[in-house]
Amino acid sequence: MAKIALIGAGSLIFCKTLVMDILATEALKGSELCLMSRTKPKLDRMATFVKRVIRENGLPATVTTTLDRRKALAGAKYVIVMIQVGGVDAFRWDYEIPLKYGVDQCIGDSLGPGGIFRGLRTIPALVDIVRDMGALCPDAVLLNYANPMGINCTALGQIGRIPYIGLCHGVQTTLDLISRYVGVPKEHVDFLCAGINHMAWFLSLKDKRTGADLYPILRANMEKPEYYVNEKVRGEVMRHFGYFMTESTGHLSEYVPWFRKNRKALDLYCDQPGFGGATGAYYKYCAMIAKKYDQINYLDLESPKITRRSVEYCSYILEAMETDRAFRLNGNVRNDGYITNLPQGCCVEVPVFVDRRGLHPAKIGELPIQCAALNMSNIAVQQLTVQAALTGDPEFAMQAVAMDPLAGAVGTLGEVREMVRAMFKAEAQWLPQFQGRLPAARPVIKFPKNVKPVDVPVDPALAVANRFGQLATQQVTRKK
Repeated sequence: MAKIALIGAGSLIFCKTLVMDILATEALKGSELCLMSRTKPKLDRMATFVKRVIRENGLPATVTTTLDRRKALAGAKYVIVMIQVGGVDAFRWDYEIPLKYGVDQCIGDSLGPGGIFRGLRTIPALVDIVRDMGALCPDAVLLNYANPMGINCTALGQIGRIPYIGLCHGVQTTLDLISRYVGVPKEHVDFLCAGINHMAWFLSLKDKRTGADLYPILRANMEKPEYYVNEKVRGEVMRHFGYFMTESTGHLSEYVPWFRKNRKALDLYCDQPGFGGATGAYYKYCAMIAKKYDQINYLDLESPKITRRSVEYCSYILEAMETDRAFRLNGNVRNDGYITNLPQGCCVEVPVFVDRRGLHPAKIGELPIQCAALNMSNIAVQQLTVQAALTGDPEFAMQAVAMDPLAGAVGTLGEVREMVRAMFKAEAQWLPQFQGRLPAARPVIKFPKNVKPVDVPVDPALAVANRFGQLATQQVTRKK
């Protein structure tokens, strides 16, 4: 059976979910699961749990473990990546330093200063993985779960020819919410969703049974307080831009400039607890989990019983490739003409069909122009981040943060530069490609008293306007 390499298997909750899904899939029950992590205690805990699941369920699967990535990749048919370079220690700086500069993040793992620096830390590891796959398993498929998804998959589209797909559960979970809001069971909702990760647009919503358009119901209900209060940010964006999108208030509030830029906006739109918009919700959650399970094995408390699969796409993709039973999902791929009004080569999230012959993204054509415009505000940040990570030039990183919608809404260019320099200093150990280099200092230019501007040519129209302004001032002075 197929060898499945799980890179970052120390991710106790995430790895456990994917492994249980794989073992719950009839076509995958005999797989070889190779668990790889750089952290041996976590790796050993995961291996013990997986072996227990296999034993107690009488499955034919086998498990191996290694700290050596190349050993894990050798001969693999599928490579699942779920790494977090720097862990909670680096995440702390992603959250705390920007907050000192007024950049208030709820999640901080996909865009914003936090997502950008997570990408800077992760891309070199992806470069190494793709290089090793080219040598050790050139026909393997890479399934990426590591955030920041858009940034990482943009990089994957540039660094090699390995087939890959980025996986997120935003579409599935948002469809659950939409189903409730329009009063139609999920299995009867026909939809088309496309855009970028965490900002993919439900372009159409219909009832499969009648063909009725469900958007009028969704839009009408979003005007009602009992609906709107659950999703203020997504609801507000739909009210002004016309379409509902993936990801929660906590996430989306970071990707646009309107909801977290000051206390007034935070109190109005991000007042729900936890991932509903609370400051530092994801970092605080991760820090709590890390502390709670530092001395306690979380997996000892988990049932080894195989049940139904989760909403994650991974096992369904592997099943389709093994059995040739086609499966449709929304996945993150390189934009090779799939969305025509987004840049070639960026990462887009579109419908993808999977079978034994591989991954087949669907061509969407043009997004509504306002949807493409919002996507572009994030794509520019993603592309600059990838450029920084691959070249080791910290100026690109500073420019990525400066172009970030939230950071740009809060800080001046000088303040952004100072913040980025502070983050580089704090996270230097996880950013070896920059070799300790920082974005150049750009101190504020101070004006001496009575500074005389250099004579420059003046636009004739501007000169006339200035002259009229001077005359008006003189007339007012005379009247006084």
